[in-house]
Amino acid sequence: MAKTCSIPAYFIVFFIISPLISIVGKLSPWTNPLPPEIFSLDIANKLRVDLDAIKTASTDFGNLVHVTPAAVLRPSSINDIVDLIKFSHSHSVPFGVAARGHGHSSRGQAMADNGVVVDMSSLNNNGGCDGIRVSWSPALGFYADVGGEKLWIDVLSDTLEHGLAPVSWTDYLYLSVGGTLSNAGISGQSFRYGPQISNVHEMDIITGEYNVDIHRFWLVTSLSHLGDLLGTGELVTCSKQWNSELFFAVLGGLGQFGIITRARIVLDKAPNRVKWVRLLYSDFSTFTRDQEKLISTTALEYLEGSLIMQQSPPNNWRSSFFSLSDQSRIASLLSQHGIIYCLEVVKYYEHLSIDTVDEELQVLLQGLNFLPGLMFKKDVPFVDFLNRVRSGELKLQSKGLWDVPHPWLNLLVPKSHIMDFNEAVFVNIIHRQNKTTGPILVYPTTGKKWDDRMSAVIPDEDTFYCVGFLRSTGFNDWEVLDDQNKEILQVCEKSGIKMKQYLPHYKTKEGWMNHFGSKWNTFQDRKSQFDPKMILSPGQGIFNSV
Repeated sequence: MAKTCSIPAYFIVFFIISPLISIVGKLSPWTNPLPPEIFSLDIANKLRVDLDAIKTASTDFGNLVHVTPAAVLRPSSINDIVDLIKFSHSHSVPFGVAARGHGHSSRGQAMADNGVVVDMSSLNNNGGCDGIRVSWSPALGFYADVGGEKLWIDVLSDTLEHGLAPVSWTDYLYLSVGGTLSNAGISGQSFRYGPQISNVHEMDIITGEYNVDIHRFWLVTSLSHLGDLLGTGELVTCSKQWNSELFFAVLGGLGQFGIITRARIVLDKAPNRVKWVRLLYSDFSTFTRDQEKLISTTALEYLEGSLIMQQSPPNNWRSSFFSLSDQSRIASLLSQHGIIYCLEVVKYYEHLSIDTVDEELQVLLQGLNFLPGLMFKKDVPFVDFLNRVRSGELKLQSKGLWDVPHPWLNLLVPKSHIMDFNEAVFVNIIHRQNKTTGPILVYPTTGKKWDDRMSAVIPDEDTFYCVGFLRSTGFNDWEVLDDQNKEILQVCEKSGIKMKQYLPHYKTKEGWMNHFGSKWNTFQDRKSQFDPKMILSPGQGIFNSV
């Protein structure tokens, strides 16, 4: 069961013996579990210990795990974060430090029990970083240097001013750049462009500890990078060419090796509009065969799939695509089949190609075996498509239905087992138990777009399926769906379905070892090199599990 929020002893002291502190909203050094010396550092006035700051940092989007930090750092510059980590590293009893972007983790991954949570968004408020800069070079083409605290919606807005945009996205744009790169960043574009971690040229990283190999340094980089690597403490510039071990460690590294303060992101020319099509299927085998056929082409920019059931309706908070009459037709199909599978594709286009895009789309969809007459189309602006989840979020927020528990489960299932997964999970658990409340995604992508040197873990097959159970529930019954998640994992294990968790969560060292598989020793070695005192991202529970 997830850890519940308890009141630490220092809060009890705070309330009982210090009314004055209660009024001011601050904790004194002697009532805080952090080393007292931290309150004499230059960053002391940026450490928040008031109840509002602590409460915000004690929860996340999942709303399942509640862990109380000792303080929240709201930095005005990157140096503030460097100073915090240096202090923890140098202390006899180091404390945990976790970077929090938009707080969209689901299992407390961005929390630090009795440690310090770094509110990365504070860099925006204080102008403490360089923001978003668009550039071009003969070697790289167009790219954007982006602060790790920036949200992808801001990256989109700024790059569009230059007629450009990143090529790989997540379905939800109100996530931080550092947050998605620490996981992978997947969506319907991944089959063509790879995950977001495959579209990064360079990063600036604050590590727990780093010693530059000077001899290797002179061999792999130029004099212009000397300032990046020397005299800046733990702030290190890395790429495939220099400090590559750190570069690959951080990408998909779950925050274990460093805090991303800048990323150089691949850009391409941005389209004006998109043709957005949904096709319905009653047979899972036909549905997956058509999906796999489509991702073998480069004529599409996006492909996803989803399940439609009584408890997972065609329109949901992710997008309201179907009209009322369309929903009525789909309801009739559900009464016959129980589950309907929805294939979703998008083709980008420019205003100049408006006369030919429909013909190109028709050719692309020829030979697909969706249910006759059940093709649904939309033509929308590029930005509206990418930001489609936002309107649903705002509607739920207005009804007080957004800040509820979200017992999500995201899996990567190898192609060879997707039929077994459908029967064991979609049919015999999800449909039969009739508990799910929220979208269920299932769509293929290719491992050819992933670099095995990165920390991110995927199934050992060229094609695998991204499966997402994106559930919402009440505060009193979320454990019912969480138990169902556990059942899904157990069924996969018993059935020999060698899936991998995306946004992984394990409570034991054995679980993490099985997750990383052949990468576990490398992952451990990198931890010893870049964060030997295990300061960073303790909320992941990788190196502090039993």
